[in-house]
Amino acid sequence: MNILLTGIDGYVGWPTALKLSKEFPDARIIGIDNLARRKWVEECGAITAIPIKTMDDRIKTAEQHGFTNISFMQGDLVDRDFVNEMISIYKPEIVIHVAAQPSAPYSHMNGEKANYTQFNNNQATRNLLWGIKEANLVSECCFIETTTMGVYGAPEFEIPEGFLDIEQPTGKDTLPYPGMAGSWYHMSKSNDVNNLYLANKMWRMSIIDLRTAIVYGTETEETALASELATRFDFDFYFGVVGNRFCAMVLTGHPITIYGKGEQRKPQISLEDCVCSIVNAAKLQVNGKFEIYNQATEAPSIKRIAESVKKAGKRLELHVEIEHIPNPRVEKEEHKMVINTDKFQKLLGKPRYDIDSGIYQTINSLLPYKDLIAQYKDTFLAL
Repeated sequence: MNILLTGIDGYVGWPTALKLSKEFPDARIIGIDNLARRKWVEECGAITAIPIKTMDDRIKTAEQHGFTNISFMQGDLVDRDFVNEMISIYKPEIVIHVAAQPSAPYSHMNGEKANYTQFNNNQATRNLLWGIKEANLVSECCFIETTTMGVYGAPEFEIPEGFLDIEQPTGKDTLPYPGMAGSWYHMSKSNDVNNLYLANKMWRMSIIDLRTAIVYGTETEETALASELATRFDFDFYFGVVGNRFCAMVLTGHPITIYGKGEQRKPQISLEDCVCSIVNAAKLQVNGKFEIYNQATEAPSIKRIAESVKKAGKRLELHVEIEHIPNPRVEKEEHKMVINTDKFQKLLGKPRYDIDSGIYQTINSLLPYKDLIAQYKDTFLAL
């Protein structure tokens, strides 16, 4: 079996490669990446708090720890010829697509970044879908993509797992949830969802859409085996998600800065649980369906996350303050997000972390890097 994994150099991609290697020891894991995440973060004047090795060194270290079936190809998924060549050569039974420009703030920097984000993300997905089609692999290949919970926006009703039951006087139907995204990045993923739906409808391609929540944490069971196997950890305004950024703040004595009231609830999942669920999805059978899972374990408010960070910080004898500042983002500040995760709970099983245990693990594991983080604490907030 060949498994094609895009975005292998990324925060989620590298831990996914290791867990795939362990769970599919007889498969070949072919990782693809253009290494752009490293460039984007550097461009924003930031750095990964946990130093990471080159992909060549990562692969060598992985082999030394028994992960012997991972290979790496550098290439850009917007290059249709490159994608077609990779798919035609390896004929993957599973394609796991986690590569993307994932930052809403980065996509809002200017028109160039907005254009780049949508072209990069949507072109890559289209190329992969058509690559599978034109290699005549539709009936035997399952396509798994991590999109985002952000495609739902912030509705005033329970968010379903992908579909809405609509009833009108003239009839009723089940329809895909419309793209209600609130950023140029999240809208790129809404566009991806439409194309995933179309590929399934036209070709009966097996599609699994993991609507990924905000992912926090520093490690998985596999990356913790050696420092050389670490995944990156971003903590700046553009690429550091809220929980990770708060953890970095408390390590430097910087106030935990909450935008606005902080009462809006945001879906969360630990890195470990995120990666486990991706691998579990890869174990599902090809079935010709378009299946959607809300990849979240809980939806605490921003204020609740800050309180969790404060609690963990005090436990580790760190000075902790919480400060509210004007919100630079256009969003509902008191939204009580309710999410249906019935299907996803069955896919994941029992979560490894909740927000309290996950935040404590994150801060504790970052202690050796507190001086490095302090050098870049000016990147915590928007310029």
